[in-house]
Amino acid sequence: MVRAEAGRDEGPPLSRTEEVREFLVGEGGERLDKYLIGPMALSRSQVQRLIRQGRVTVEGVVAKASYLLSPGERIRVQLPPPEEPAPLAQELPLDIVYEDQDLAVVNKPAGMVVHPSYGHKRGTLVNALLARYPSLSQLPGPRPGIVHRLDKDTSGLMVVAKNEPARRNLQKQFKRGEVKKVYLALVEGHLKPAQGVIEASIGRDPRRRKRMAVLHGGREAVTEYRVRHHLDGYTLVEAMPQTGRTHQVRVHLAFLGHPVVGDVVYGFRKRRLELGRQFLHSHILGFRAPSGQYLEFEAPLPEELERVLEGFRH
Repeated sequence: MVRAEAGRDEGPPLSRTEEVREFLVGEGGERLDKYLIGPMALSRSQVQRLIRQGRVTVEGVVAKASYLLSPGERIRVQLPPPEEPAPLAQELPLDIVYEDQDLAVVNKPAGMVVHPSYGHKRGTLVNALLARYPSLSQLPGPRPGIVHRLDKDTSGLMVVAKNEPARRNLQKQFKRGEVKKVYLALVEGHLKPAQGVIEASIGRDPRRRKRMAVLHGGREAVTEYRVRHHLDGYTLVEAMPQTGRTHQVRVHLAFLGHPVVGDVVYGFRKRRLELGRQFLHSHILGFRAPSGQYLEFEAPLPEELERVLEGFRH
């Protein structure tokens, strides 16, 4: 809850997907909930629910449903974002590395979005998973089975839960940092030292809201790295994130001055290698299955990335 000033409570923070409506009271004497039924085109129970949620203020103060309005008072209503429709099943090719009754491990290609979002309603990993595993539609939420994510242009291994107990189990492991994650990245420049730990908090970039950035006061973020090869003006590196912040590996490597090759968000504007994607691949993934058995998988570099490395060898 955000306090604007002493004694004034302006309700919950407004997200970019929420709608705000404001009304100026003409004649007073009517209850707040009854007044809003007409202009909001909602039932009385719907209006009262918005009021209970703290989404209705009168002159900047959260009011009760029984509040008697006075002439000239300004009412502000924050409508919650619309509920996301259930994603649809869609037959798409999937590279299944492993599966059992509780989970599946997928080798996601670059260019595939993990779950439906604005501008990406179809063609996502979730759409494909629902077609292969129809029972996923019984799981709660708009992202059935998803316990972690890879960026659209990052390829490699992901684990998917097939049931609710497995989802909770895997999410707990990710939250506790118990999952082994090794990424392969080709970065700009000659990275030194040959191994190290990047400890730099990450938060939303205040100037460019679609980006993340290393920020004082951001969320703790830790990435270990180890150099595999120094190439001609580039470095092939293994990155092992110990936390799970959005864009963490990309942000941390760019913070060192060695952004991922092909990264159009955090990379250099003048790039010498044009890949059509970023050179970042989820190479190794290890975790405990709900049965308690430790499982570890390895996915080789996709052909388009292997060809880039071959070019340095000739």
